[in-house]
Amino acid sequence: MPGGSIYVQPNEKYTGSSPQWWYEKFWREDAPNRRRMRYVKAGVGFVIGVALALRFGLTTASPFCGLLLGGIVAGVDWYLDWRSFHATAVWRGARRGEAITGRMLRKSLGRLGYHVLDGRAIRGQASIDHLVIGPGGVWIIDNESWSPDTEVACYGGRLFFGEKYGSKTAKALVETAEKFAELLSRETRVPVTIAPMLAVHCGLLPKGGIVVAEGVTLLKPRLAAKVIRAAEDVVLSDEQIELIARTAARELQRT
Repeated sequence: MPGGSIYVQPNEKYTGSSPQWWYEKFWREDAPNRRRMRYVKAGVGFVIGVALALRFGLTTASPFCGLLLGGIVAGVDWYLDWRSFHATAVWRGARRGEAITGRMLRKSLGRLGYHVLDGRAIRGQASIDHLVIGPGGVWIIDNESWSPDTEVACYGGRLFFGEKYGSKTAKALVETAEKFAELLSRETRVPVTIAPMLAVHCGLLPKGGIVVAEGVTLLKPRLAAKVIRAAEDVVLSDEQIELIARTAARELQRT
């Protein structure tokens, strides 16, 4: 983020009485309750499995069907619990959002003629996590994470993070895009327009996983490459892509 991302703050952020620390504490203390509920769900699955087997005349196989369905129910319940906790990893400081998004971008876009530059900055000014250059244009992508219950939404054209306005965050990212575009246009003499994106690693996005507000597209990290590939117009030639990528690598400082 232009003002600094949550996962590059000092480690004290995730210790003591921080929200992240309390979240992990309550999660681990609730593990016995989750296991008990998993056993109950597996038991219900066993009964349903036996009943279905008997219903279709599989009397001798009914215990096996019950165990199979009970095991599937327990496995699915365990996976959903694990996925819920894993989804908060960036917010908790256990993983780095820029590493996750960068890997996804390179995997999805690298073979399609796109250049992905990680961790770039204009000296003494703005910085971003990813710069993507390809046939459909140029994008900057930053990473951010909020608490699991924070709703990211657009109301009346304004961006909200829970009950707080997100205008400051959006404005900073839009201004960063403009600064990067100005530098690249000046150095390459190619008119460059940059679209800003914010990859949201933890927080509640609406169905579809995308919010567009105040000039910024906020989305789940896995959707960033999909949105970039969806750009229908080819606005940059291969030569222009190479020129912009080389200029960016030369002029922009690594962070």
